[in-house]
Amino acid sequence: MPKQWADFQYEIYLNGMTGAVPRLPTDLTRLEELTERRLGPGPVGYVAGSAGNGSTARANRAALDRRRIVPRMLRDVRERDLSVEVLGRTLPAPLALAPVGVLSIMHPDAESAAARAAAAQGVPYILSSASSTPMEEVAAAMGDAERWFQLYWAKDREVTRSFLSRAKAAGYTALFVTLDTPLLAWRPRDLDQAYLPFLHGVGTANYFSDPAFLAGLAKPVHEDPNAAVMHFVGMFADPGKTWPDLAFLRENWDGPILLKGILHPDDARRAANAGMDGVVVSNHGGRQVAGSVAAADALPRVVEAAGDRLTVLFDSGIRTGDDIFKALALGAESVLVGRPYVYGLGLDGQSGVDHVIRCLLAELDLTLALSGHASPATLSSADLVEDSVWAP
Repeated sequence: MPKQWADFQYEIYLNGMTGAVPRLPTDLTRLEELTERRLGPGPVGYVAGSAGNGSTARANRAALDRRRIVPRMLRDVRERDLSVEVLGRTLPAPLALAPVGVLSIMHPDAESAAARAAAAQGVPYILSSASSTPMEEVAAAMGDAERWFQLYWAKDREVTRSFLSRAKAAGYTALFVTLDTPLLAWRPRDLDQAYLPFLHGVGTANYFSDPAFLAGLAKPVHEDPNAAVMHFVGMFADPGKTWPDLAFLRENWDGPILLKGILHPDDARRAANAGMDGVVVSNHGGRQVAGSVAAADALPRVVEAAGDRLTVLFDSGIRTGDDIFKALALGAESVLVGRPYVYGLGLDGQSGVDHVIRCLLAELDLTLALSGHASPATLSSADLVEDSVWAP
């Protein structure tokens, strides 16, 4: 029987009979403020901050808020099934944890805690190349649960080839290639604190444990950590990459490849023509291009361009279950959530991430039912209207 995500609310109410209340708010939009209070300005700014004056992050939220759900009545929603097929896999819900690097700045259990929470709820975890924990260690924490690997495409081909080989050996089944970060954006919250974790060797675990990376060092990392960091900085990203370079990835990865950071329909078409399997409509949560188009505004055109040739996933701005509803109605097959689970991690470790996943999916389940849907499969753009611009 499909998991009944909405039962989480009854679990909370029943626990309340003994005087227990949730350790974290069930309104997940409150988590950022709590994290700001409890953690230092450097780590919080790194996660919560955006490019420029934050206009793109605000646009992401406005684009989702502007679209309103039109509930339908007297439909049988007694039995609901949130499961979806994504990349040939049956998932219990249309949600995955987005790749977020350097999680040790938020909690000492870092990526392993987030991965364990994802595994416990059956949702995929996407590990960042820039994780604080080696990919093999995170894989071990997940057992046989679904895991995907995100690649920051290094200048050094042998390091990239090694990463792909290691990820495949560790059971990561899909590759997410982030294209929107060939350079770090102008991020005032980080700049004002002069805070970049990588320069302190944080977020470099996959590199410092990689034989191809280590082969490029004159001394072991522990003997000259500064040289190792500078070697990392010199290869981390490559603004010279172009579409023909995708052939290298296709040659070295035999599973699904998705391009993350697609906002223009022509780029979706080029991805399909290059033999890619999918795209993630994303503006990196507003962290890369100030003044960028909102991800939710870009989504319908990318979905149309992708047709049946590409899997289309969505991130950037997801904070609630109704946000997930809206992204699915606009054509996404599943969504990635980033900052909310990172705040949950910072506030309460693995339990905090578990709380965020269960809240999101309980709210999605209830939103579907109360809007007349028993499955994400029945959602379409007809279930949404632009704010105040509607007549039946």
